[in-house]
Formats: sequence, C-alpha cells, structure tokens
Amino acid sequence: MTRIVTRRIPTRASLMLEQTGLHPLLARLYAARGIVAREEMDTSLTSLLPPDQLLGAQDAAVLLADAIAAGKKLLIVADYDCDGATACAVGLRALRSMIGKSGKSRAQVDYLVPNRFEFGYGLSPEIVRLAANRQPDLLITVDNGIASHEGVAEARRLGIATLITDHHLPAETLPDAEVIVNPNQPGCRFPSKALAGVGVMFYVMLALRAELRRRGAFGEQPAPNLGALLDLVALGTVADVVPLDRNNRILVAQGLARMREGRLQPGLSALFRVTGRSVETASTFDLGFTLGPRLNAAGRLADMSLGIECLSSDDVARTLNIAQELDAINRERRSIEADMQDAAALILADIDAGARASLTLFDPAWHQGVIGIVAGRVKEKLHRPTFVFARGNPGELKGSGRSIPGLHLRDALDLVAKRHTALLLRFGGHAAAAGLTLREDDLSIFEAAFEEVVRQLVAPADLNRTLETDGALEAGYLSLESARLLRAQIWGQGFPAPMFSDTFAVVGQRVLKDKHLKLKLTKGRSSFDAIQFNFAEAAPERIHAAFRLDANQFNGVENLQLMIEHFEPAASA
Repeated sequence: MTRIVTRRIPTRASLMLEQTGLHPLLARLYAARGIVAREEMDTSLTSLLPPDQLLGAQDAAVLLADAIAAGKKLLIVADYDCDGATACAVGLRALRSMIGKSGKSRAQVDYLVPNRFEFGYGLSPEIVRLAANRQPDLLITVDNGIASHEGVAEARRLGIATLITDHHLPAETLPDAEVIVNPNQPGCRFPSKALAGVGVMFYVMLALRAELRRRGAFGEQPAPNLGALLDLVALGTVADVVPLDRNNRILVAQGLARMREGRLQPGLSALFRVTGRSVETASTFDLGFTLGPRLNAAGRLADMSLGIECLSSDDVARTLNIAQELDAINRERRSIEADMQDAAALILADIDAGARASLTLFDPAWHQGVIGIVAGRVKEKLHRPTFVFARGNPGELKGSGRSIPGLHLRDALDLVAKRHTALLLRFGGHAAAAGLTLREDDLSIFEAAFEEVVRQLVAPADLNRTLETDGALEAGYLSLESARLLRAQIWGQGFPAPMFSDTFAVVGQRVLKDKHLKLKLTKGRSSFDAIQFNFAEAAPERIHAAFRLDANQFNGVENLQLMIEHFEPAASA
C-alpha cells in the first residue's frame, strides 16, 4: 500500500526566506527541508568546514608530507564503485600535482583497484600481498579500510605503512593503521558525519597542501588549486547517496558550478558527451542517474580501473574512448538487470510479499555485480527490506541488500550475526544498503533469521510506503520555468528533490515500449504531458498523483513534463 502525504511547511520560515529575496517557490521548499535562515543556503567555499576539525587529517598530512619529502612510493587502494573511483582520482591528481611542485621529490603515486569478484571488498590480506608486488612504502585506502584489521596487520608484517581514509561505520575496534581518517570513528568531532569517501580524501588533500605550504615545499610556485577537483567530489558524493547536509551541499554546488562553466575534468566532459547530457545545465540528476551508473557499471561487470583512468587522464581522445566503453558496459548491465528482474518477478509471483517483513531472493544464474540494483528495484516496488544473492566463491553466496526508512540494514545484519555466530562470513554497509557473504547451504537459515530481526525492528506501519510530497502547486508554478529553476538546485539524500501532489483528469493514455505509461492530463484549462516509468496499468478518468516537474528535451526543444511517481483513483468532480 502506498500513501501520499504532504510535508509540513513552516509558514514563518518560508515567509522570512522569501523576504530575503529568495524565489517564493524555493522559500517554501527550503523551509520544508529545515532551512530557517538565508545563511544556511550559502554554498561558497568559505562556508566549508575546515580540515583541522577532521580527526586524523593533520596526522595524515604529516605522514604524506614526510613520504613525499623522502621520495617514497605511495599506492592508493581504491574501491570499485563511483565513490571509490572519484576518491582515487582526487588522490592521484592532487598527490601528483603536489609532488610535482615539491622541489626535487622523487616520490611516486600509483593506484590499485582490486577486481571485486576475485578479492571482494576492503583491504584484505590478499589485496595487501597483491599490492606488495609494487613495492610500496605506504598504502592509502579510499572509501574502504575501516574494517580491514587483517589486511592492515598483513601490511605491517610486510613492512608497509597504511593510511586509511574511509567513511563507513567502524566496528568496536579499529585497524592498527598508522593513521585513520574517518568522520565516523570514535572521538572525531567533525560536524558532518555524512562525508562520502571522496569527500574524506578531498579533506586529506586540503590538509596535506596546508602542511606542504607550512614546510615551504612549493617554494615560489603557487600551491595546486584543489578546487579544480570539486567536480569529482560532487560526482562521488551524489552517486554514493550520502545525506546532503550543508557541508555536502557546498561540495556538490561548487562542483556543479565548475561543470556548468566548462571547468571540468576531461573524463567528465567525455561522459557528458557520450550520454548526450548538457554540461551547461548539469544537475544532481545527471550525476546520480547518468554519469554515476556508467562508472559503477565498470565495477559491476568489468574493471573499475577503466573508470579511474577516465577520471584521472588528461588525454581528451583517450577519455572519450574510455567513456564510450563505459557506456557500452552500462548498456550490457541494463540488459543483464532486465533479465534478472524478469526472473525475480517469477520468484515473487510465488511469494505473498504482503505477509512478509523482508524478502530474500536467489537464482543460480544471477550476476553478482548487478544484485544490488535488483535488490533496490524490488525494494522500491514492494517496500520491503530486500537481499538478493548470487553465487560467489565455490560454495558461497554474495548478497546485496537495500532497506526502507525505519531499518538500519547494517545494524540488522549485526544482530543476525550475534544471534547466529557462524552464519555470516563477512558483512558491512550503511543504513540503507549492505552486503554480506554466507555459505550457500545456509541461505534458508539467513532468510528466517533476517525476517525475524526485521519483524522485531520495524513497526508494521513502516511496511507501508509513504510518499512525502510538497503538496499542490499553484497554477502559475506548473511551468517549464519552475522545472528549470528546480533543476538548478542541489537535491539529494536527506534533502529530497521536490515532489508535488494534485488531482488531474486523464484525457489520453498509451503504453510506450510495453512498460511506460504516457498520459495526457488536464487541470482547469491547462493540459500537461506526463509519464510513469516501469508502469503499464491503465489509469482511471481522474487521478490523484504524486509527481515531479521535468524539463524534458526532445528534438532540441524543452517542454514541461510531469514525472509520475504514483497515482490513485480520485473522486469525480
């Protein structure tokens, strides 16, 4: 069951924002998202939280500066998603620029991104031994490492120092690394706990630049402009779906501003080009739903080194070739995903999902690189915490889960692990997404254990989907101009893009490509084009709909289109 509700709009805050000169529609929307003063919307770099508040950042800067001065070999160990790829690219570009400007330093920096199917996630002992073949003096993790106790111990045994930069939640004990930088580690008072992995790495680079400047390492040369990397920071932050608190909104806004001005990395420019999206109107939607998936597809089906090369190379022709390859991989990913969704639908046809608090799905033919996406699709459709499994190493299953509001997925897995001590071989993740490995013979045990935990942690009412909207729009704001205005703002996790609700008459409808419902709607004397993706059921004569405004481009012309999220029959006028 899906309910459409209206978000509360604090009238006083809305009026005060409007009185500062803010557009009335934006004043209303920002007030509903907790903004009470115009200063909170300041996205200038001067409002960014300083690096010295991030625990470990200064120690990391000293460690890196000493390594550069001593001509050491630095090796970044990356993760295989968009956040990990952008974090690696930020590290590569920043470190190379600072080494290049640090006098006669012979320090070197390279990267290693493990194949997820061979090595799994994190700085494992196997990855450390693989890295040791490069003879590094210092391993730098990005977007991973906070749970890598054994890997750090192996590095120490081999005489290799480790610097962990991560943002995932730590366990009760931390790895014995030289330095750990993670806003979520105990004792860190950094006000923003929502930094993505790329945000953490960017802060470490800011601290390093300040340390090198204090040491006079740049001489008479200007220090590197790290602001030039904010396009990468914005992409990784949005793609990793971390909450867009004020600090993250500043990072994203600054990155998007640079993109719109044409000041972006060649790889990002190439990705915009192959996707047909306009750089001049770059938005958080482009980052999260167009560029991000193409980078993630490399980690899901091939090798994320493709994505990292695309983001770290300055060779325009090479980045365009890689972007085209990433686009082709993403098309393959979509095809695999469609087949898996069809198979999942057959499994779900035999399950009374409404009687379950959770869903656990497995098919021997499924691709482990795509299970997370399928879990997300099932979760969105049925509003149940969902784990989807595929075969991994012999006798093992790898699972990827997606959760609903009200259930912290990693905490739920932690409870399962405590109750069944030998069940989960490995697990980790966030509130909304998590992964695990278990023995194939234990799947039914996990399914029952997870269902039990979810029933205990989730209130029955939370198993009903709720769409929180910003209510009805005045007729004058149901326009292409409003769609463009909203597109230019910073929206994302924790600061949701506007969704509205209203009643319309349906005067025309047809199904596109057997799966998308195209509608012609009217309200008063106005008519609107609308579409609901992945929904092919006929609409009644009158509907109450939850929708977003979209500036749809077709044949070079922009028109207003309503993106329907959900509708229900409305009473006749």
